[in-house]
Amino acid sequence: MKAVNQAIIKKDAMALVTGKPVYTDDIAPKDCLIVKVLRSPHAHAWIKKTDAAVAKKVPGIECVLTYEDVPGSRFTIAGQTFPELSPYDRLILDRRVRFVGDAVALVAGTDEKAVDRALRLIKVEYEVLAPVLDFTQALDHPVVVHPEPDWKELIEIGGDNQRNLVATSTHEHGSVEAVLADCEVVVEETYHTKQCQQAMMETFRAYCYIDAYQRLTVVSSTQVPFHVRRILAQALELPKSKIRVIKPRIGGGFGAKQTAVMEMYPALVTWITGKPAKMIYTRYESQVVSSPRHEAQVSVRVGATRDGIIRAITVQSLWNAGAFGEHSPTTVGLSGHKSISLYNSNLEAFRFSYDVVYTNTIAAGAYRGYGATQGIFAVESAVNELAAKLGIDPAKLRERNMVQQGQVVPSYFNEYASSCALDRCLVRAKQMIGWEGKYPRREMGHGKVRGVGLSLDMQGSGISKIDTGAVSIKVNDDGFYTMAVGATDMGTGCDTILAQIAAECLGCSPDDIVVHGVDTDTSPYDCGSYASSTTYVTGMAVVKTCEALKQRILAEGAKKLGCEVSELVFDGHEIMAEDGVRCVSLKDVANAAMCGNSTALYATESHCSPVSPPPYMVGIAEVEIDTATGQIELIDYAAVVDCGTVINPALAKVQTEGGLVQGIGMALYEDVVIGETGRIANNSFMQYRLPSRLDIGRRIAVEFESSYEPTGPFGAKSIGEVVINTPSPAIADAVYNATGVRIRELPITPEKIFMGMQSKK
Repeated sequence: MKAVNQAIIKKDAMALVTGKPVYTDDIAPKDCLIVKVLRSPHAHAWIKKTDAAVAKKVPGIECVLTYEDVPGSRFTIAGQTFPELSPYDRLILDRRVRFVGDAVALVAGTDEKAVDRALRLIKVEYEVLAPVLDFTQALDHPVVVHPEPDWKELIEIGGDNQRNLVATSTHEHGSVEAVLADCEVVVEETYHTKQCQQAMMETFRAYCYIDAYQRLTVVSSTQVPFHVRRILAQALELPKSKIRVIKPRIGGGFGAKQTAVMEMYPALVTWITGKPAKMIYTRYESQVVSSPRHEAQVSVRVGATRDGIIRAITVQSLWNAGAFGEHSPTTVGLSGHKSISLYNSNLEAFRFSYDVVYTNTIAAGAYRGYGATQGIFAVESAVNELAAKLGIDPAKLRERNMVQQGQVVPSYFNEYASSCALDRCLVRAKQMIGWEGKYPRREMGHGKVRGVGLSLDMQGSGISKIDTGAVSIKVNDDGFYTMAVGATDMGTGCDTILAQIAAECLGCSPDDIVVHGVDTDTSPYDCGSYASSTTYVTGMAVVKTCEALKQRILAEGAKKLGCEVSELVFDGHEIMAEDGVRCVSLKDVANAAMCGNSTALYATESHCSPVSPPPYMVGIAEVEIDTATGQIELIDYAAVVDCGTVINPALAKVQTEGGLVQGIGMALYEDVVIGETGRIANNSFMQYRLPSRLDIGRRIAVEFESSYEPTGPFGAKSIGEVVINTPSPAIADAVYNATGVRIRELPITPEKIFMGMQSKK
């Protein structure tokens, strides 16, 4: 292959490294109104009265809006395919505020100083209500977070707002209790993961204006432009035809921008005033009013024989949605389906159940891994505990039980594992880190001890039967191509990857493919960049579009050469007859099509996959513990990924390394702390610790073990999310192997390790 499986530089690389104005705030008009939000100081309160008279008189203030000035239709800000599974539980501004930081009023003005002054002058009289902050007590709590009668779910998810219940469900296969009762060994433990922030470099931001046709145009740093259009139409009570959404370059998202956290605020201001308006979230706002990973409490039971054959698994979980339910009914599903399914070979029965509850805390949302991260931490930790209880090497235990290629997987929607190199990933990862010589622990002297731990992992490739991707490609004069995509490049390089797939199909260079980013007016529909869908789903749309376009090129060549299409071949540059004599160049065909032509050299195709083939991964961590203090240092991390055919090895490696760093951060450093009043304590990067290059180990080694996925473009699967899930359970088990301390609540801190060692003494 000439374009696929090549480390081609990103198409936007030079623009980004030379500081070209490509991001939302770079290209916003200088005369935009500045929009800011007045936020609630209370976790739960009823607004009795708002007095904005003085604030409106501040010079430069265009408008001050309260709950009395906004539409009354409830909506969800979850960027999901319609009808959304997330409940409709929001208003743009509500009289009831449900967490510290909830929106109370909007202020728009010509300059930031005027807006800040006006915010200080708004007087709000609150009736402070009792909050429910502990998600383990929220179900059927006397305090109801959403008592409103117009709360609704579009699809049955088991929610009941009067019980603080967002969603509930149970999935079961086989006689779970009977099998567990018959097992010789059962491990039963509960694991707790906290909220984590995506902490992307570019915060939430958007600007809006009214175009010449009186339509609302929204330029937003979003992963889901088409979903944002629908969300705004519902929130503003406008027809979708009145709204256009444009996505510029994005400075990272990691799932946070799958949620329309703030687009409705500048959009409302622009629609009311008719003037351009922009909103730029500060880092403080991005920490306290955004959409972090869900806090979860996951109870796992694993039943096995004495020789380590896993026969049954149950996963029962409780999730904290926070003040609103966006993404809550969907994240929970991945926690079971993509953890239990790793142990398919001998599994006789499983059960997976969950409850998601409202609390008066920051609303959770989508974050890379999307629920699988929490579930895999729990299940992989339980499997490691089973290995310790049986006295079996955890790698050998997995070799006896892991899912294998060719199996049907009941816990993964009965899908067929058509491509799975998980067994080879494990062998290779063990070799990379030197498992046989390091497991379980080594004394290093001076009170230092090292341990190793491992974890398996799987994700998906888009949402089967739902996620849709599409592209349009046209031939221009001189024979270069223009490709319009609806998929959102958020720094991952998908514009480049899709161009590589198109170039391989069309027999040209990726430089001959000009890629246009998302504009809901001109781009073909795409669900957006989430659920690890772009390379797999939209990539197949590229393949289908290229095949259709090649047929049109051949048809035009047949006219020129006076022969049948079946007699021709196209090598990317020339259309040639079988006799090898008659030929015409693509350049000549393209230029001729500009005059007197009735057939457009253009094609557009859409793709939706009936399956979601999982990528797989093995991660092995080596840590060093100072037994005198509990201080932990990550020494080494070996990761091997099976994502099918790797389209761009350089971008895939960077994706893997970045995901591992985020996973290491979740395992060791990141912790959203909510105080007794509902206020987030670590609301800046001074308090919320992210791992730096100095924190993530002396070596992170990444390799790929190829499989071939027949339903993907050139055999490719996804890679975006699978790479984040292995660090937490692998590091936790490495700590146990080094010290004998089993930590079941993240993050793993020196204090927890030290106190664990003391309690063992």
